[in-house]
Amino acid sequence: MYALIGAGPMGLATARNLDKQGIAFTGFELNDDVGGLWDIDNPHSTMYETAHLISSKTMTEFAEFPMRDDVAPYPRHDAMRAYFRDYARHFDLYRRFEFNTRVLNVEPDGAGWLVTSERDGVTRTRRFHGVLIANGTLHHPNIPTLPGDFAGRVMHSSEYRSPEVFRDQRVLVVGCGNSGADIAVDAVHHARSVDLSVRRGYYFLPKFLLGRPTDTLGKLKLPRRLKQWADSLLIKLVMGKPSSYGLPDPDYRMYESHPVMNSLILHHLGHGDIQARRDIARIDGHRVCFTDGSEGEYDIILLATGYKLHYPFIDRKHLNWPQGAGAPQLYLNVFHPDYDNLFMMGMIEAAGLGWEGRNEQAEMAALYIRQLANGSPAALRLKETKRREAGNVMDGGYDYLKLERMAYYVHKDSYRKAVLAQIRAMREEQHSLARARQRVAGAR
Repeated sequence: MYALIGAGPMGLATARNLDKQGIAFTGFELNDDVGGLWDIDNPHSTMYETAHLISSKTMTEFAEFPMRDDVAPYPRHDAMRAYFRDYARHFDLYRRFEFNTRVLNVEPDGAGWLVTSERDGVTRTRRFHGVLIANGTLHHPNIPTLPGDFAGRVMHSSEYRSPEVFRDQRVLVVGCGNSGADIAVDAVHHARSVDLSVRRGYYFLPKFLLGRPTDTLGKLKLPRRLKQWADSLLIKLVMGKPSSYGLPDPDYRMYESHPVMNSLILHHLGHGDIQARRDIARIDGHRVCFTDGSEGEYDIILLATGYKLHYPFIDRKHLNWPQGAGAPQLYLNVFHPDYDNLFMMGMIEAAGLGWEGRNEQAEMAALYIRQLANGSPAALRLKETKRREAGNVMDGGYDYLKLERMAYYVHKDSYRKAVLAQIRAMREEQHSLARARQRVAGAR
């Protein structure tokens, strides 16, 4: 029996694949329903009212469970919540989870793991053969220390729900990832003023090109440097340079950090609805001074400064997570080098990976559990590989920015190629064993 922590999209994909392999498990979910952060009514969600997918539905959906035709190309959060609930019902996964249950502690116990959980004030400790952690990566806010004392309200994007909070306020949004860009655009229609503080350049991509979702275009395989150059040139022709809108230009090549899928932010910068600012130098009351010497006065500072990996129920030493490292050092972001029954599910970011890429990750883990129990040579080879190569980054040769949020970022094609190779090897042995059993049964 395995323990599965989390019933968000990654937890559901893991549950589906464990089911396929006939692996017994108990799922634990803190909320009262599935969907994770995509359920805006989940008190632990970081979703906001205007949030949509930043990748198109056809590049995001599970292959065996496509989204309905009437779902928009970039679905809103409520459509995604409905999709994950439909997925759970379709594959009969609800019965696998204990809802409203918090996992308090996970620790090794001989060849197994002790999992302590709490529900309705009742604490319970159970022993499991192994643990799969799928509690998500976007729920523990990264809150930097501000240089000074601000007299207004400081909030993180994780607290943001509705643009009504900005009504008649002077707003400073700090950071311009996808959430920061979305929220700044929201604020335009409610706030007295909106400024955007950034300290590095970003590549901005439109969600549509030629009437189609941008991520469905450009299927032609090009050498890495040529692709970076060609795509950067195309975006520059379509969108212009960020410096044309008052923002710093990127000092890195395209795809070496996650691009921002938002052209409206540039629209509003170009119309003066949003004013670009540099990094914050100091704060005194309502006044904020920036590194270029400019100043502004604000009522709200919203920190769109991202999230940190957070697994409070298990000691870092059990995750092969060295002090100072941005993420646990795991083979393919999943496999611990020493534990053969501990798996990190969904600790991965990659442009275009989608939920199907994560489903492949879940299939690989489930096959490994099943095949290792059967003594499969492919699983035994994977066991040795993960010991040897834990921490190797599937970067495809891209020089990703050395940021904490990029510590578990991978190159989609390189990652999927490696995962699918492991799946293929274990599937072939699984099929060979099944055929051998059929021949033995027929001979009898």
